Amino acid sequence: MVEPSARFQEVQIPLDEPVDGVAAVSGVLGVPEWWPTGSRVGVVLAHASGRDMNDPLVEGIQRRLTERKYLALRFNFPFAEAGKSRADAMPVLERAFRHAVAVLSRDPSAAPAHLFVGGIGLGAQVAVRAAATRLRVDGVFALGYPLHARDEPTKHVRAEPLYRLVAPILFVQGSRDRNCDLDTLRRTLTRVGVPKTLHVIPEADNMLAVPRRSGRPAEDVHQETLEAVDVWMRSVLGA
Repeated sequence: MVEPSARFQEVQIPLDEPVDGVAAVSGVLGVPEWWPTGSRVGVVLAHASGRDMNDPLVEGIQRRLTERKYLALRFNFPFAEAGKSRADAMPVLERAFRHAVAVLSRDPSAAPAHLFVGGIGLGAQVAVRAAATRLRVDGVFALGYPLHARDEPTKHVRAEPLYRLVAPILFVQGSRDRNCDLDTLRRTLTRVGVPKTLHVIPEADNMLAVPRRSGRPAEDVHQETLEAVDVWMRSVLGA
């Protein structure tokens, strides 16, 4: 059911130490009407490298999840907040991600009972790494997960964090993703011990964008991605 009166709040997320002069990053928290009643599910969504939290896919998914009664947060990594295109070091990204997750529990009386984390590209990579360490989550969704170096599916495979996951994971991958060969991903997933789901979007690239010749508008692909994430989260929760 779509929630008609969701509200969206701009938030500031303090960092434990400044990064490139940035002491806090911006975020947008989507709060459903009547929160915190109901199933109380929180979602944190991170953007890709070279993008920020206002990337149309990130913004669209966060907004629609909020309308479907999820407490949903999107936010900037420090490099995006500083207006830079080059991503921060992974430890910096992971710390920023954890600070973002903490936003959902600022009010203990309204904290979510369930938590899902995810992102697109670099954001998916950070979410997986966070969930593979000390972050307790109900599930992780990886959109356009960068499994390996561009066009080199046998080199620099970034699979180790996947093997350490203790929560279910969803992959939404494009069939033309040059950073994630589907055969390599499927072989990798045979060694991942948690429940895993793979949803493939035909002709989509690493940013889940499809070429014009496909005849599919971006909005259609965004909707398919949203449905895949929503259906999967509900199945994890047994809803």
